Amino acid sequence: MTKRWIILTGTALSLSLAACGTPGEASGGGDDGGSEDPFQVGLVYSKSGPLAPYGAQYKAAFDVGLDYATDGTGEVDGREIEISEKDDAGDPSKAVSAATTLIGQGSDIIAGSTSSGVALQVAPLAKDNETLFISGPAATDGVTGLNEYTFRSGRQTYQDVATAGTMLGDVDGKKVTVLAQDSAFGTANIDAVKGVLGEKGAEVTAIEAPAAAKDFTPFATKIKSQSPDLLFVAWAGENATSMWGTLSQQGVFDTTKVVTGLDIKATHSLFGEAGTKIDFLSHFFKGAADNEAYTALSSGLEENGEEVDLFSNDGFVAAQMIVQALKEGEGDTNAMIDALEGWTFEGPKGEMEIRAEDHAVLQPMFTVSLEKDGEEFVPVLGETVDPADVAPPVSEFE
Repeated sequence: MTKRWIILTGTALSLSLAACGTPGEASGGGDDGGSEDPFQVGLVYSKSGPLAPYGAQYKAAFDVGLDYATDGTGEVDGREIEISEKDDAGDPSKAVSAATTLIGQGSDIIAGSTSSGVALQVAPLAKDNETLFISGPAATDGVTGLNEYTFRSGRQTYQDVATAGTMLGDVDGKKVTVLAQDSAFGTANIDAVKGVLGEKGAEVTAIEAPAAAKDFTPFATKIKSQSPDLLFVAWAGENATSMWGTLSQQGVFDTTKVVTGLDIKATHSLFGEAGTKIDFLSHFFKGAADNEAYTALSSGLEENGEEVDLFSNDGFVAAQMIVQALKEGEGDTNAMIDALEGWTFEGPKGEMEIRAEDHAVLQPMFTVSLEKDGEEFVPVLGETVDPADVAPPVSEFE
């Protein structure tokens, strides 16, 4: 249920753009009356493609966040923020092409990557053209510390896995089993658990099952034979309900703590009756926090017929970061970087900090349970995990 952790790989494309003007300088206006010209911001995200639901949540919350951060004006110091959108459909090559066009047209900032593969391709482009880039829901750890021009508005995989680890307390010497698909998606999650919990002393083993498996009984039996203290499940697909049902029927929940990531609301029913037995880690969900920014996000989305979901925070925070960068840096790339590095602010999740050393976003994370409410499963907050307890190690800029 953690499709958002899929890390796509590819050769980074490095393109230089003569049309962008002098690197590091504001590109929004000319010599005459430049201070009155709009700031140009390009959003390149998944309006279509497999991650379109994530992209839609990001964009809806971005609009609300921009309204909140500019006090309803859509302006910074009297200058309009002009947003240009392009759909990458989750395709890195389309994203690079779109970002290339937007930078050439004078965008001061590029934001919005929904897919990890997209973020990893756009970031080198931003560096080559000295353009500020704020990645969105893309969770790959590789974005953090990639280069000084690249930021992110959401969490990263390390924080997800570290949140799972908090459910065990001290993981040193504990047995952790990962049940994952035998695919790149599964491998990425296995590596993440080994890299985070294994480094903290946990004994991590992996059980890989075919992505199209129909009978999960052998895998449930193997899990029980290992008697892990924690079972971390990384699964996405139409057979997820069958997989969870088998784990429940075979008594896995009776012998170990079972943890997975809570995906978007539309997927909650896929857990079936096993949903109430699972311990979930969560980046964000409806009801996760109670502060001014969350209230503004929730009410703003409701006015537009939307509701808070997994990636709403990422869109809202991206807008906050863009306004902060433009307000302090006035479109000058180096000044905008300085404005964001070390910045602390209140986002919908709570207190946020952009770590100056590598641009990781230090933020609260959550543990969650699902409760049955009629025909629906409703997330209920367990613990709010302190940012320091799930902070990723510092990554040096490349």
